[in-house]
Amino acid sequence: MPRSERRRRRVRAATLAALGGLLLLSSHAVSAATGRPAKTHAPAASDAQWPMAAKNWQNTRFSELNQITPANAGRLRLAWTFSTGVKKGQEAAPIVVGNTMYVVTPYPNILYALDLTKAGTPGVLKWKYVPPTIPAAQGVACCDVVNRGAVYADGKVIINTLDGQTIAVDAASGRELWKTRVGNIHIGETITMSPLVVRDKVFVGNSGGELGVRGWIKALAVSNGRLLWTAYSTGPDSAVKIGPRFRAFYPSEKGKDLGVHTWPPGQWEIGGGNVWGWVSYDPDLNLIYHGTGNPGVWNPDLRPGDNKWTCGLFARDADTGEARWFYQWTPHDLFDHDGVNENVLVDLPLGRSVRKVLLSAQRDGYLYVLDRASGQVLSATPFVRVTAYKGVDLKSGRIQPNEAKETHTGVVVRDIAPASPGGKDWQPTAWSPRTRLLYIPHQTLAMDYEGTDANYIEGTPYVGADVKMYPDPVRPGDGSRGAFTAWDPVRARPVWEIKEPFPVWSGTVVTAGDVAFYGTMDGWFKAVDARTGRVLWRHKTDSGIIGQPVTYRGPDGKQYVAVLAGVGGWSGAIVSGPIDPRDRGAALGFVNAMTDLPKATPAGDKLYVFALP
Repeated sequence: MPRSERRRRRVRAATLAALGGLLLLSSHAVSAATGRPAKTHAPAASDAQWPMAAKNWQNTRFSELNQITPANAGRLRLAWTFSTGVKKGQEAAPIVVGNTMYVVTPYPNILYALDLTKAGTPGVLKWKYVPPTIPAAQGVACCDVVNRGAVYADGKVIINTLDGQTIAVDAASGRELWKTRVGNIHIGETITMSPLVVRDKVFVGNSGGELGVRGWIKALAVSNGRLLWTAYSTGPDSAVKIGPRFRAFYPSEKGKDLGVHTWPPGQWEIGGGNVWGWVSYDPDLNLIYHGTGNPGVWNPDLRPGDNKWTCGLFARDADTGEARWFYQWTPHDLFDHDGVNENVLVDLPLGRSVRKVLLSAQRDGYLYVLDRASGQVLSATPFVRVTAYKGVDLKSGRIQPNEAKETHTGVVVRDIAPASPGGKDWQPTAWSPRTRLLYIPHQTLAMDYEGTDANYIEGTPYVGADVKMYPDPVRPGDGSRGAFTAWDPVRARPVWEIKEPFPVWSGTVVTAGDVAFYGTMDGWFKAVDARTGRVLWRHKTDSGIIGQPVTYRGPDGKQYVAVLAGVGGWSGAIVSGPIDPRDRGAALGFVNAMTDLPKATPAGDKLYVFALP
């Protein structure tokens, strides 16, 4: 490479870091009707283990372990800790297979294998794998250099790296088995999601909507990493993998090449719709479900139309990637209300029958119940205060915008709720078949929003909006910016809620002991009664928690609960950045809502593991 070109790339990477590197971004199915795991084609797995970030294909994050109960949770004690050495946003879920725990860090995405038979002793580390990565990836990452976890399959641990690689290593030795480059950081493409393995395929998706990156999901062979197929989120039907088997439920999702015609000419090529969230799988229907992110450029005046197929949900054939149906949560997205949140697959008694549904707490502030075979919306109920929309029309399936809150270039619109991170962002929910409740960690924020001009330059920020977030003004005096809510999807209402001073940006887990766990951004790890919401126990960690708690049975037969503490991500960029709190528009407006976070917690890098004495 010529010296001038090397210098140009170094300058561009440095500029991006300054201007936009932190733009601120079981295998058991569960039947709600019976309260017991339903039979599926999934491989057998013990509830002693936690083989993937979501626990199972259905994304329930429910464990049958029941040693820890409301009666004894107050006796939980710290068993051991481990420092990852990377003080950035720790969003990953540890995974546990056999007697080994695997933990992947934020960039540089170090993978650790920890020997659970020697936990808490100097011999705890079995091996570590440091992937070969490109440092410039840090300069194009939207929302901190996070990673959301690994997955175990067929004797391999598979991770994604920020610089666009999917890598498999031998679970026993840490030896690299294969690596496949699937993304291109030079156009602003990164990977932060946790991969999902279904039989012989691993599914991965990209990040980068704030840099005009076109979204996709890819399937790789678990055996050797070979690319099997790619399905894009924008463009002609052939690229989106829409063919004769596509059966959208609503008329607005039907038509030829909508991924082109619902955009201004050529805009779909830089149109976003990235697949950086969660993937679910129904083995009976052989369908994977994945959301798509915001359209590229935030300012909606620059992209008239529905902007298919962004801010929605695809059901795809797991073997071929063919789209079977699609539902768009927010056509012509106005507010960065991505559609990538997890979809929890359960069977619910609705009316006179038990329906196969998916539950999705989306950024637009609605808790959706969809028929997972057809894509029909059965209910859509706000779980936070919503001013951005007037509701969801169940006949047409379309969300109804509030004209008073529509944004335009040069016009400041105030009190838009939910704010851009939504009623809930990436932080995953958990479902208990015992209580039949969905446990939702989320935020309660509003914002002011102004559209601005934007020009696309490859690999640079492409946003077109000035945003200022703040606590929801209808909660004056309580200081809350987040909550942990138990939701009844059949009755479509909350059962209880715990308010928190900061957004609840961690995931959650719920157990057969009727205990739910979650963490707070000011560093408290909590156990609560899953039926009543009563706080049973809490432990102060060294840093705020935005990781995903898991639970497993150790080699000694005891139930353990583990979580990573290390504040960061979009919400915690003011700490992990670091960012000057006087710059209220930094982190795409999130800093204005988090100016006191640095006083509440420092950055961190520690894994915490708890158990009963």
